[in-house]
Amino acid sequence: MKVAINKCWGGFGLSHKAIMRYAELAGLKLYPFIDTRNKDGHINFNKFTPYTGQKDVLIIYYSTKPLNGKGKYENKTYWSYCEIERNDPLLIQVIEEMGEEANGKYANLVICEIPDDVKWEIDEYDGQESIHEVHRSW
Repeated sequence: MKVAINKCWGGFGLSHKAIMRYAELAGLKLYPFIDTRNKDGHINFNKFTPYTGQKDVLIIYYSTKPLNGKGKYENKTYWSYCEIERNDPLLIQVIEEMGEEANGKYANLVICEIPDDVKWEIDEYDGQESIHEVHRSW
């Protein structure tokens, strides 16, 4: 079985391009959007704008429905790549197809092969991950 993990400090993350490729393969229509900031730099949670490819964006959010006319989205339509199982065949395909282009800003994604009959979990320290066989701990 193939499992995707992050092998550097920072954390598991997918690039915008990889997220959109995953959505395409999954038949999922995503609407990327970004937050707006007040003059003091704090997020204005009452107004979001569609993402159009700006380079200086800190976070891109995703919804399964477009923003309404007031720049809002419904919480139930929020979508995150964190919901994807790490052994999802489409996720594996995206990472294998895109290579380094699939990496999020602070990620170095790799595919590990583990035996199919092993119950596994991902262990993480400061974003760097490893796969471990599930066992009991006290």
